[in-house]
Amino acid sequence: MGSELVIFWFRKDLRLGDNLALVEACGAAGRVLTVYCHDPAAEASTRWGFARRGPHRRAFLAAALADLDEALRARGSRLLQLRGAPGAVLPALARALGAERVARVVCEAIAAPEEEDEVAALRAAGLRVKTVWQSSLLDPAELPFAVAHLPKVFTAFRQAVESAGVLPAAPLAAPEALPPCPPFEHLQGSTVDVIGGRGERTTGVGEAVCEAVCEGASFPWWQPDFAGGEQAALAHVARYFAGDRPRHYKAARNGLSGIDFSSKLSPWLAQGALSPREAFAALRRHEAEQGASDGSYWLWFELLWRDYFRFLHLQHGRRLYRTCGLNEAAPPSIHDPAAFAAWCEGRTGHAFIDAGMRELAATGWLSNRMRQVVASYLIHDLGCDWRAGAAWFEAQLVDYDVYSNQGNWLYIAGRGTDPRGGRRFDPDKQAATYDADGAYRARWAAGDRRGGN
Repeated sequence: MGSELVIFWFRKDLRLGDNLALVEACGAAGRVLTVYCHDPAAEASTRWGFARRGPHRRAFLAAALADLDEALRARGSRLLQLRGAPGAVLPALARALGAERVARVVCEAIAAPEEEDEVAALRAAGLRVKTVWQSSLLDPAELPFAVAHLPKVFTAFRQAVESAGVLPAAPLAAPEALPPCPPFEHLQGSTVDVIGGRGERTTGVGEAVCEAVCEGASFPWWQPDFAGGEQAALAHVARYFAGDRPRHYKAARNGLSGIDFSSKLSPWLAQGALSPREAFAALRRHEAEQGASDGSYWLWFELLWRDYFRFLHLQHGRRLYRTCGLNEAAPPSIHDPAAFAAWCEGRTGHAFIDAGMRELAATGWLSNRMRQVVASYLIHDLGCDWRAGAAWFEAQLVDYDVYSNQGNWLYIAGRGTDPRGGRRFDPDKQAATYDADGAYRARWAAGDRRGGN
């Protein structure tokens, strides 16, 4: 077993700490080749007419990959970046290395249709693949019920988990060293499309993107403290939990602007530069030092919501991606392309909605409150297809997460598990409540005249 060559495929787990799949790969291998695949499909146009991954997401990913490569090199390895669909380039890589020398491919398990299809394609090509579930805070096997019997509403799920006293295991430390990486210089120019180099921005996002974004953004990913990657993630966790901001989280979480009104953990959690168990461990240390509070409890509450959407995917799988979602009785989705374009561009004429959409387009970030409001407006006021909105969020948000994005859009549209149906937020009431002084609208939608201005 110790002489095996294993390909470790990084997916949404761009970290070395608390990476169960990486531990699995290293435990049985004499050599490990760590790989990331740049799938052109991520840059391709959607059915709605825009690229699946916008410039903010590309830049944030590029920073994370550069950080990951640096961490790997410090431990005797390095990151091989390939261009192409995983189902094509990983079998080609195995052939180029000598297929008989490759014991298997190890990667994290992702319970979403396209990601499952990627793994199926590898197996169809003859590769042995080991997937490891690791993106949730709680181990599905430790839940007080089988995932197939997941409660239909989050509150029942949370109460069952808390009553049973289910807690996550402690996070694993990052390895001090990794098995040696086989040479791959000879692959350049072969049938394997090798790209990138040490610290290179392989996604083609220029510095002009960073220079063009607005000052005062709530998540300035172009600044070193908010860059993609595990190093920035752990530094942010240390800063956030060292002070008293967790104590005020519940009261401040509905804020619209600023760095401190929410935890800002989600971008790193989404790209896997931070594990939820690392975040929870920091939360527990904070409570041990400063005491538990409503605010610190609410951070646990939100981590449970994140888990709930993951377990919904384990329970329902592809059904979550149907037009009707889980609601067979839901009327067919309709779509107004012109109204959708106006929503994306922040020119609906409603200042509060337009402010949110312009902030999103400019910075790749939007507060949780505004995400709910603009999603509701697209579905319930403009009468557009919820799937188009989900696709726009996928393209724009630096913290895009397939589980949470799909789960939240289904929730707002009334096509998920919630028996109460969809959620409509009155945009005028929301503006009056959360932007009473009009500062947010003045910041992002100056010149508009509706929505309380």
